[in-house]
Amino acid sequence: MLRITTFALALGLSTTLALAAATDPAPTGTYKTDPSHSSLSWSFDHSGLSHYTARFTKVDARLDWKPEQPETSTLSVAIDPLSVRTDYPWPEKVDFDAEIGTGETFLAAKPITFVSKTIHVTGENTGTVEGLLTFRGETHPATLDVTFNGSMAKHPRMGVPKIGFSATGRIRRSEWGLDFAIPELGDIITIAVETQMVPADHSF
Repeated sequence: MLRITTFALALGLSTTLALAAATDPAPTGTYKTDPSHSSLSWSFDHSGLSHYTARFTKVDARLDWKPEQPETSTLSVAIDPLSVRTDYPWPEKVDFDAEIGTGETFLAAKPITFVSKTIHVTGENTGTVEGLLTFRGETHPATLDVTFNGSMAKHPRMGVPKIGFSATGRIRRSEWGLDFAIPELGDIITIAVETQMVPADHSF
């Protein structure tokens, strides 16, 4: 009985701490990607049969966060093109990740960046981020639809402020000169982002 009571008290305390953290928002400041709680995937139509999906594993986003006026915040993102992961089932035959990351008809091993220019608040926890996306050495406008999932001044496990976002976007890859195998492989690339962010000076 004592063991059950102790467990219940510990569970109740953990819940209380989590709720307290959730209701106390993260402060103004510069935040960066928490790589263990973030993902960036992309997909496109493949022969009209499915949506081929892959991801990047090295994404460094920096957010100058201003919660009182989120439209004045700024965002910059750097993605390593060599971190593309396709989960190709026969890596002993073809290094497909390297082919996508370095091939001249694909990402050409050139840096991928996104820099915000304008942020619009569209709802209580939604907005759009308009900016410039660069890859393959070309730069063009791109827009992300963003959902602000919430923030906390002190994460109950990590002990630091955290902010959480989900985002989606769509681009035409042909605008960046990536027109390989269109229309068999779709021109529209759908981007999906899930991220938690921590203070920029935090050490993992």
